[in-house]
Amino acid sequence: MAAWPRDILLSLALMAGATAACGQTVATDTRPAGTIAQTTLPDFSGIWAHPFLTGFEPPASGPGPVLNTSRSRNGVANFQMLAGDYANPILKPHAAEIVKKYGERSRAGEVSPTPSNQCWPGGVPYVFWDFIVQVLQQPDQVTMIYRHGNEVRRVRLNDKHPAKVTPSWYGDSVGHYEGDALVVDTIGMKLGPYSMLDMYGTPKTEKLHVVERYRLIDYDEAKPAVDRNVKENFQASGGAVFDRDYRGKMLQLHFTVDDENVFTMPWTSTITYWPQTAEYTELICAENRTEFYHSKDSRIPTADKPDF
Repeated sequence: MAAWPRDILLSLALMAGATAACGQTVATDTRPAGTIAQTTLPDFSGIWAHPFLTGFEPPASGPGPVLNTSRSRNGVANFQMLAGDYANPILKPHAAEIVKKYGERSRAGEVSPTPSNQCWPGGVPYVFWDFIVQVLQQPDQVTMIYRHGNEVRRVRLNDKHPAKVTPSWYGDSVGHYEGDALVVDTIGMKLGPYSMLDMYGTPKTEKLHVVERYRLIDYDEAKPAVDRNVKENFQASGGAVFDRDYRGKMLQLHFTVDDENVFTMPWTSTITYWPQTAEYTELICAENRTEFYHSKDSRIPTADKPDF
């Protein structure tokens, strides 16, 4: 009789274990066969350099960004004359005409206003020209700080765009990890007096949609894009420093741009970053004569004569 209660307790224990096991099936991995759980996230944190103007790297194939028709003696784009290729088939007729006029002014020796020379937020993808970006990763957010004017983007992770997006200078950005890539989706970019996609005056509208994919890749994989970049853009000085002999991991941004009001088709480009080897320097645009905040953008009054 003394053994009977122990048998009952053993049976109850086994039943409890079975019940617990059944309860755990709620967390069973239901992904398709062959899917491997991601245990670690790629680490993009750090300071990355890409000191090339005007920045955008042509894709290996397919439709790409507007490029400069003005070339220096060595064949690279001439930053002193910004004459965009208005014949690029990605451009709708009215957009091509805008790019053409910007180029004509530049060839005439005039400097057209851009977000950079007017101390204005550039938005995406214009800001990608910046020589330096600092990436800060957090569990629920990725922050990107661009050196020119300390322009900041905040990417919410594992979130959705709101049903009604309030336009802002860098738009509403949501992101998620796909294997070794950070995927960022941005819509809702605000339009201002100097709104453009690049330094050639390519316009943008409220329909602009940009998808970015960031990956850490080996130098050998990055080299084709590096070669295209060196052939297209010239290396500039000014704070961004990297080791040309570096052969470690590089940060590559591959992005797709779509705006049905401007482009005949989506197009792609890349920015391939080296680790920054010098101290991070801030570059603040002190000549900003326009204020911009929340829902107000206006010119700042200036006196005809100085007060001294």
